[in-house]
Amino acid sequence: MAIARLHGGPLDGQIIPLEPGVSDAYIVPYGEGQLVYHREGDEQHTGTDDGPTEVRFVYVEATEDIDPNPDGRDD
Repeated sequence: MAIARLHGGPLDGQIIPLEPGVSDAYIVPYGEGQLVYHREGDEQHTGTDDGPTEVRFVYVEATEDIDPNPDGRDD
């Protein structure tokens, strides 16, 4: 199994399992919309003894505005 390492955006630093079939874009639900990450570079750690295969994905956009305080309250 491969893992995706996410860079930038709200999920910066997250490491998640990469489902088979994901190639150039990784799209995840977030709030009312979705976050879009695009693959950058080649797979890393592809040997049999160097850990799980890792793929770097970089934040591109959100399909909706990301508002951490949608109701206007400052808690």
